[in-house]
Amino acid sequence: MSAMPVIDVVIPVYNAPALTRRCIESVVALLGQSIRYVHVQNDASGAETREMLDNLRYESLHVHHAARNQGFGASVNEAVSRSDAPYVLVLNSDTVVTENFLPRLYEALAADPKLAVIIPSGNDYARDKLDRYIRKPGGYVRTHRLRGHAFLMRRSVFLEIGGFDAAFGRGYYEDTDLGRRLNLRGWQLGVHPDAHILHKGGGSFGRGQSYMQLVRRNRDLYFSRYPNASLNVLLLSGNCPLTHFPSSLLDALDYVFCEGGYVHWLTPGSARLLLCLQMRGYALGLEALIRLMLRSWHEEKRISEIWMLPDVPRLSRALIQFWARVRGIKVLPWEWAPTAQSCAASITST
Repeated sequence: MSAMPVIDVVIPVYNAPALTRRCIESVVALLGQSIRYVHVQNDASGAETREMLDNLRYESLHVHHAARNQGFGASVNEAVSRSDAPYVLVLNSDTVVTENFLPRLYEALAADPKLAVIIPSGNDYARDKLDRYIRKPGGYVRTHRLRGHAFLMRRSVFLEIGGFDAAFGRGYYEDTDLGRRLNLRGWQLGVHPDAHILHKGGGSFGRGQSYMQLVRRNRDLYFSRYPNASLNVLLLSGNCPLTHFPSSLLDALDYVFCEGGYVHWLTPGSARLLLCLQMRGYALGLEALIRLMLRSWHEEKRISEIWMLPDVPRLSRALIQFWARVRGIKVLPWEWAPTAQSCAASITST
């Protein structure tokens, strides 16, 4: 195992004093031997949270009280600017560390020089069945969507790209936007299946009207910047395994992922090996077909194109083609898109 470098922790805080205290205590207790400082950015919380933070007595803890509420992204940016560590672990205040996952996360960064961000798995990834995805050097699974509740990053890359964009205000989609900008500059993002963290979710903002307004506003901003992030490709095949996919198809799939889109792969047997977390595998059947067809009622989840390999069962092919005609969805054979550039040209013309 590589020698551990200097790692600082950044925790932006906005109210929720009980959750925040539990987070900080778990960091100190379980990551203490692997970190240098814990930079807590108090984002103009109420008196109870401020008093709680001031009463914590840990040598590694550095608390900064902001004069005004800036939101998650700006708070992280400011806290990261006060660190000079080459690697920074960013944690939401509603996370709980249950193990020292830093050695595993760092090993992934050390093994892949193009990996900018590595995320511990946990309850937020419980539905993803991470054992079905290809492991990259360092043991991580590739993702193209950054979830900002917990991630270890190369600080220099974060600063080079300008950190979180303040346009997203108090939060939501600023992490997705950061991941998209990293992808567009050739950096990779990963999730480590063997590192785990607990995440409550909504610990600061809750799930009320304010939450929904923030989500809608920032979702609209995100998709206005990256319209191709709404790509949802339905890929149908027979028993052709991923290892036998032609290079032209793999290039086209990678283009969709790098644009922030998703691929939903239907096969007679559930796909055993998947490329990244934006590739979903389903067993070909009536239930899966109906579920994917119903996605058309949600604009962001709507199937935008259908790609078919030559070995798709005849009945499934006929059913999907009929549905595609009714819905006005383009159907493409796998021979289409000999290059990623052809893929881009076809998508932008639709």
